[in-house]
Amino acid sequence: MIERILIIYMVLINIIAFAMYGIDKRKAIKDQWRIPEKTLLLVALIGGSIGAFSGMQVFHHKTKHWKFLIGVPACLVLHIALAVFYWWNFGF
Repeated sequence: MIERILIIYMVLINIIAFAMYGIDKRKAIKDQWRIPEKTLLLVALIGGSIGAFSGMQVFHHKTKHWKFLIGVPACLVLHIALAVFYWWNFGF
């Protein structure tokens, strides 16, 4: 049961992260109010690293900012390590 909830959470948070990067890119082009960088990084940290990384690549957004070039892949590595640890110790 907990695995199902975790999978649903991960899918949703990554969809949200991807969408946030796309929305922020569109707002940047239109010179409108932007999503704070802290928020974009936080969504990657709380599980949305795949969506954030994908959003960076697809929308060519935040790809020249060192905080994102280091932070988002670091979150992705952390999430992969946690998934492997969980799988190794508890299985799926």
